Amino acid sequence: VQLQASGGGLVQAGGSLRLSCAASGSFVSINDMGWYRQSPGKERDLVATVSNFGDTNYADSVKGRFTISRDNAKRAAYLQLNSLKPEDTAVYTCYAWIRPHWGRDTNRYWGQGTLVTVSS
Repeated sequence: VQLQASGGGLVQAGGSLRLSCAASGSFVSINDMGWYRQSPGKERDLVATVSNFGDTNYADSVKGRFTISRDNAKRAAYLQLNSLKPEDTAVYTCYAWIRPHWGRDTNRYWGQGTLVTVSS
């Protein structure tokens, strides 16, 4: 099982970016998916989560600006980042709770971090 992350980059304040996170390999199901972010010198923060039913949760700092979604058929999640601020600059890392086999517990898998840089 692998998570392939994409997106990120450099954008001016007020701009938008879209992050993607897609699971590949053999597994039974995907439960929650989401993103964390971490800025230099700061703790890692949970940004947004989406359940396999589409229920979403957001950090207060991104509510109204970021939107998380998923496409279960594509085994992927997406994070739309709008109205970006310099303080959103961070490495964003996606994760997914995946059940590798029937009767086994889910494991959390991580994608590679992607850098989002917002210039003022």
